[in-house]
Amino acid sequence: MSGTQTATTYGTVTKIFHWLTALFILTVIPLGAVANRLPYETNEQLAFKAQLFSFHKTLGVIIFAIALARIIWALTQTKPAALHPERKVETMLAELVHWLLYISLVAVPLTGWIHHAATEGFAPLMLPISQDLPFVPNDEGVAKLFAGLHWVWSKIMVAAILLHIAGALKHQIIDKDTTLRRMWFGTTDATIGTHQSSLTAPIAAVIIYIAATAAGAVSGLYTAKSDVAAADLAEVSSEWTVSDGEIALTVTQLGSPVAGAFDEWTSAITFDETATGILGNVETTIAIGSLQIGSVTDNALGTDFFNVGSFPTAVFAADIRSDGDAGYVAEGTLTIKDITAPLSLPFTLVIDGNTAQMSGSVEIDRRTFSIGQSMSDESNLAFAVTVDIAVTATR
Repeated sequence: MSGTQTATTYGTVTKIFHWLTALFILTVIPLGAVANRLPYETNEQLAFKAQLFSFHKTLGVIIFAIALARIIWALTQTKPAALHPERKVETMLAELVHWLLYISLVAVPLTGWIHHAATEGFAPLMLPISQDLPFVPNDEGVAKLFAGLHWVWSKIMVAAILLHIAGALKHQIIDKDTTLRRMWFGTTDATIGTHQSSLTAPIAAVIIYIAATAAGAVSGLYTAKSDVAAADLAEVSSEWTVSDGEIALTVTQLGSPVAGAFDEWTSAITFDETATGILGNVETTIAIGSLQIGSVTDNALGTDFFNVGSFPTAVFAADIRSDGDAGYVAEGTLTIKDITAPLSLPFTLVIDGNTAQMSGSVEIDRRTFSIGQSMSDESNLAFAVTVDIAVTATR
């Protein structure tokens, strides 16, 4: 049995590629479907769901590598002729299905890989490679785009696989020819002749992909959507007007840091650096629904965490005092949900004329505010949450 193929037979290498790909594909699809539907309300449920998704993603990357190797190999080989070249429509449809599969084997795992690299948190790849990809930014918009493409194109893959299997069974049971046997190991003669190449099938496959992609765009699958609307925050009167800033937070999930930020918030600030004792005060109101924290955003906004449906805002109110050389501290309270707790935020401040730049960081225990009560230990979600604040304001 030759490793290469001829006009009458498939080679051993091609057969290995074919059945290895089939094995992985028929494993990765149900893995993803099951993992997607599993609940994640408890530590155990989240750990199991994440593990299945990790297997799914890891197999996807392996499939992508195998697909590239298979394509490179195929380009160097003679393709056996069709068994029934006289059945032009059937032969063209078989070619179309093969082209849909070729495209899918590259496009589907690649979009899933890009989605993984563009988002934060949940289910790492189980390979000794980086979780990131070159030229792929960590961006929720990019993640949503490729998550949508992955979903749409995976449906094309599933349809093509079903048609491929149906065609093989038709040849085996109805036609009783050697279509299936010549892809199995051993020597099986095929029709003597040459493979007739045509652009019809690859062009049709590309058109199908374009049409499905356009349908996904019309359906809004590629844009970030949230069932939770951020609270409308009232304008505030302030001695210092915030011109730029960020309220970011970092959690540790499954041992890896996951970073996010609140997009909408207001701050009313008074501050006089020449005063003694209390130098000013600050009241910051945060629209909880504006939180973006990668793949765990929806979970973070749910009832067991921030419960944004019942508590749309959080408020930090504090007095500002000097805390030594060029250091300051905002001492006050933080209210999240219906819980108010004391909080001291140390920060640095640089004032240049009427412009001030402030940066500070504080660590908060999520249990203080009954966030993630179902995650009663740190095996999936650490107790500590780091909040980093950077503000530029003008007087």
